Amino acid sequence: MTLLPSMTRRLGGCLPAVILLWLAAPAAHAACAAVAGLPPRATAASLATAAVPPGHVGLSFLGHASFLIESPGGVTAVTDYNGYIRPDATPDIVTMNHAHSTHYTDDPDPAIKLVLRGWDTGNGIPDYDVAFGDMRIHNVPTNIRAGDGGTEFAGNSIFVFDVADLCVAHLGHLHHTLTPQHLAQLGPVDVLLTPVDGVYTLGHDDMIAVIESIRPALIVPMHYFAGRSLETFIAATEGRYPVRRNDGSSVVLSRAALPKRTEILIVPPRSTY
Repeated sequence: MTLLPSMTRRLGGCLPAVILLWLAAPAAHAACAAVAGLPPRATAASLATAAVPPGHVGLSFLGHASFLIESPGGVTAVTDYNGYIRPDATPDIVTMNHAHSTHYTDDPDPAIKLVLRGWDTGNGIPDYDVAFGDMRIHNVPTNIRAGDGGTEFAGNSIFVFDVADLCVAHLGHLHHTLTPQHLAQLGPVDVLLTPVDGVYTLGHDDMIAVIESIRPALIVPMHYFAGRSLETFIAATEGRYPVRRNDGSSVVLSRAALPKRTEILIVPPRSTY
């Protein structure tokens, strides 16, 4: 697998919006959803000078469970946005989960155009399928352990980003293995952003079972704090997946550069929190 050199510009460095465009139809996508439904809800998109080449996706590990995802069209999204682990420039889109306060904020920057909360905030279980510029996002609800020892149904969402012919899935704060229904809703996944702490989310054996059920081309670990749990996770895979370590916190990915069999790609976080 060939990765383009780490991006040298500052993280999230999109230029200010210069044009507002109402999208009559979404751009071409990788069809990450396994079952086609209604066309995604189109949203006004800001056009900015893109730093990501056509046919590629920028991925920067900001820290904890937050990644900056950048499209060739200049659209930016941050996963599990908490308001303090963030890129230099305000993203267009943020997703959140609420198992812990490190995965969401009640006070997102008002300049963020789309705020997608992955749990029921009082209006029912979230069911997103939205397009913003050349990025499309849908979610798959999962359950989490409740503070009283019970279960909070649909308390977490796996968010899938369909961009530049790649399907990037962020597992959020996943607390259980996936059913065939979950997998059908996910659709094909090329890049899996995977919590590997082994305690707060899933044990390593169960997380490996999740990976095996999804079968992505790339596993990008996250949610591993000081790093010991990362190495424990790698040991638990028993050499099942080749391991590549990126030098910087940013990579540029493309379909043409995906490995033919599943690999672990370690992208060091910008923040070690």
